[in-house]
Amino acid sequence: MIRIITLEREFGCGGGEIAARLAQRLGWKLWDQQLTQEIATAAHVPAQAVAACDERMDSRLHRLAKVFWRGSYERSLPVAEGSVFDTDCMMAMMDKIMARIAAEGNAVIVGRGAPYFLRDRQDTMHVFTYAPKQFKIQLVRRLGKSQQEAEELVEAVDIERIAFVKHYFGADWPTRALYHLMVNTKMGVDNVLRMVLDAKRMLEEQSLNT
Repeated sequence: MIRIITLEREFGCGGGEIAARLAQRLGWKLWDQQLTQEIATAAHVPAQAVAACDERMDSRLHRLAKVFWRGSYERSLPVAEGSVFDTDCMMAMMDKIMARIAAEGNAVIVGRGAPYFLRDRQDTMHVFTYAPKQFKIQLVRRLGKSQQEAEELVEAVDIERIAFVKHYFGADWPTRALYHLMVNTKMGVDNVLRMVLDAKRMLEEQSLNT
């Protein structure tokens, strides 16, 4: 029985909306912004600090700053090493948080490396959503972004996700063999939902026959 669905997405393809609709259709809990808040609560930091680390590597300047703070002068400085929340801190917490979410079940988890953390679970289905570049730019522009802003975001965010997955999981993004379904969201939200639910039923039927 499938109890968890992870949904990874290219930026701007509408994956977040699809995940929300999917969770609503199944009556499951959506872990998207809620996951950001969960990490923030566990780390005792503002949600904005976690959002700044979501699926992206720390900037070069931040990495250099961390080296400095952790260097030979750290004992004489007022800021302790543990007081800086960064992507390394977030990832150190994610394994336990993901395991707890999966143990509770009935969850749709958006991004945050979920397919990699939960790749060995038999009760988990992994979905990847993508779309043509111009389609993604159009969707991002509907959020109030200019043409230039939309183009830059569509390029930059996924580059950050590629670096994030390569650094923390040693894998390519997307890792095609990891997903049970990869679907083009240009087909429309309702059609994508239908495909995901059909794939879920097929996987459950296969598990009953093995």
